[in-house]
Amino acid sequence: MVKKPLIVLNFKTYAESMGEKAVIMARYCEEVSQESGIEIIACPQTPDIFRVAGAVKIPVFAQHIDSTGAGGFTGHINADCVRFAGAVGTLINHSERRILLSEIDSAIQSARKAGLRTIVCTNNIAVTSAAAALSPDFVAIEPPELIGSGIPVSKANPDIVSGSVNAVKRINPKVKVLCGAGISTGDDVAAAVELGTDGVLLASGVIKAKDPKAALFDLVKKI
Repeated sequence: MVKKPLIVLNFKTYAESMGEKAVIMARYCEEVSQESGIEIIACPQTPDIFRVAGAVKIPVFAQHIDSTGAGGFTGHINADCVRFAGAVGTLINHSERRILLSEIDSAIQSARKAGLRTIVCTNNIAVTSAAAALSPDFVAIEPPELIGSGIPVSKANPDIVSGSVNAVKRINPKVKVLCGAGISTGDDVAAAVELGTDGVLLASGVIKAKDPKAALFDLVKKI
């Protein structure tokens, strides 16, 4: 039986995926997920989590959480609060919202207590190894220089992908590995899976596409 990869779509703060447009984008994800049988996760901005989670049945993740609990922490993003808004997981340590390793650990613990799944983003094999030791649900290897470049890491630097997969298997085989940076086509997804990953994390390849729904269908067409 062929393993079906996971697709995680990060809405970032693009104008094309905020407010009501975030709901439209999430509905595209849901439609493609239902037709293809591939799990697609939507990651809208924090203020859009409630409206998106209320409009679709696919998983909705936050883009970031802080490790702070309830109390006097103005401006922080609380794990329980995003869960109450409808999120079932969160990204942690995206290259555009990088935090210290100790903060990654604390954020994972906070997410776990709140019942949220976790995707820790990493930028090299060493960081991937450290993240895997913290037992998130996923690590997503994304060299920052390739993010938004249209050049998939699975082709530009396949060794960092296969090396990350092997490192995670040695350290904690329960952790799944995603591949990010430059992913935009079905060929990119197929290449990532061939390198041993469990799926992909992407953003602009879909969000900035002229026809986002068609771009999503293209991602799954070779799976």
